[in-house]
Amino acid sequence: MPAPLAERMRPHTLENYIGQEHLVGENAVLRKSIQSGNIPSMIFWGPPGSGKTTLAGIIAEQTGREFFTLSAVSSGVKDVREAIEKAKGIFSGQKKSPILFIDEIHRFSKSQQDSLLGAVEKGIVTLIGATTENPSFEVISPLLSRCQVYILKDLDKDSLLKILDHALKHDEILKKKKIILKETDALLLLSGGDARKLLNLLEMVVAIEENKSEITFTDDKVMNIAQKKIALYDKQGEQHYDIISAFIKSMRGSDPNAAVYWLARMIEGGEDPLFIARRMVILASEDIGNANPNALVLATSCFQAVHTIGYPECRIILSQTVCYLAASPKSNASYMAIEDAADLVRRTGDQPVPLHLRNAPTKLMKDIGYGKDYKYGHSYEKNFTEQEYLPEEISGTKLYEPGDNAREKEIRERLKQLWKNKYRY
Repeated sequence: MPAPLAERMRPHTLENYIGQEHLVGENAVLRKSIQSGNIPSMIFWGPPGSGKTTLAGIIAEQTGREFFTLSAVSSGVKDVREAIEKAKGIFSGQKKSPILFIDEIHRFSKSQQDSLLGAVEKGIVTLIGATTENPSFEVISPLLSRCQVYILKDLDKDSLLKILDHALKHDEILKKKKIILKETDALLLLSGGDARKLLNLLEMVVAIEENKSEITFTDDKVMNIAQKKIALYDKQGEQHYDIISAFIKSMRGSDPNAAVYWLARMIEGGEDPLFIARRMVILASEDIGNANPNALVLATSCFQAVHTIGYPECRIILSQTVCYLAASPKSNASYMAIEDAADLVRRTGDQPVPLHLRNAPTKLMKDIGYGKDYKYGHSYEKNFTEQEYLPEEISGTKLYEPGDNAREKEIRERLKQLWKNKYRY
């Protein structure tokens, strides 16, 4: 059985590599580096299907280096160490260090990334990491400081059309068929700038119509076939935002059935699990808040667990958290409090901090009244005494209004007892 079209069409030289002209075009920085043979460790940051893996392979081929590849989804510290040991044997007999390519490096834990540091520092391997996530947040600082970051972009329309044309003319299977691209908008739209997805769609339509003497591509045909064959989900386009919106609104609306359905749609569509988990952390505070403080704890733990485990097992953790958040009591009181506070700041400007609340680290500051008359709450009964904490001009402004749920009713009652002379709770 032949390899998938996307794999068959993977280029092996810069001359056949399409897109990313800002990096590998004539006189571009990465092309010069490849041509000189002086390759630093680097991180490729870009969307799926933008050519990160292909470019790493081309660098290895054109610089004559051994090429080791690991996937952060399925590899651990043991695999990293084994690859480094193999690289040591090669490096000791050559001047060029082997290339260690790690796909989805953002899914490596801190300890896994730490295990790379020594080999990268000593030049035993030249690291090339590929990530769809911002490396500033997902790659540890010591490793990031040893790497050059190159940003790859979504492939534009011209690049995608060139890839289509190249596949039809040069693929051993497709060039034997009569294929007419009458319309290409649907192919381009569904691919979302992803070359792999584009070629998969092309191959899918050809496979379904392989018995026809002539295969004509129209937008309606591509859309109909795509909708029948795949759960239509474009991680970069409108569908991405529509589905995450439905997902969030289902949890906010306390419907775990709908929420877990939209979760499945994202998982089946290949959505980054960290993106899903990150949105749940936000929802746990924005839409649940103090109605159930444990929601934020669970959502944060979910994010950490997903980061550590990855697909496929992390789908269970995501499902557990989704069901819990959807079934939890809701309150947006904390969210509204910060919104109202920010609006107040914009309307009233930079109000001075009351003197009794100011820090007084020097004698001069103490002499002019900084910190004077401040009442230390723990020195009073029930660890509370009433005093002013807001600037004088906005004194008495209430920004936090506890929600109508069991937990926040308790909070409201406590605040009512404490601040009966100042705020109306």
